[in-house]
Amino acid sequence: MPIIFHIDPADSRPIYMQIMDEVRRAVVVGTAGPDSPLPSVRQLAADLRVNPNTVQQAYRELEREGLIYVRRGQGTFIAATTKIESERETIATRLAGRFLRDAYRNGITPDELLAAIQKVSDQEFPSSIDTTKGAAR
Repeated sequence: MPIIFHIDPADSRPIYMQIMDEVRRAVVVGTAGPDSPLPSVRQLAADLRVNPNTVQQAYRELEREGLIYVRRGQGTFIAATTKIESERETIATRLAGRFLRDAYRNGITPDELLAAIQKVSDQEFPSSIDTTKGAAR
């Protein structure tokens, strides 16, 4: 199953970071496994309507992190050594940082934010999350 990239131009994060997060998300949720191919830089840039240098920057960073690898003449692939738990932690940490920055800007304390997240979780997802793994059931 190919990775579906969702890029939000209104997001404060740079587009290359959004691309990186989409690749991480695909690994964590299982839509991209070891040795799964990624779109070429040109193809993804055309699909997302962004500069190819932006996609190249995302791929370069992901390769530096060991999440992907390039086979010259064949393409870019998800690395077999990718640690899903590590990627889950990376995603969670980035989300937490964004939430906390937004809360701080709005005068909300971390405890108030945690309480609000728990309340929404209880209302929106009463039994859909397996808290032992954090994955949807």
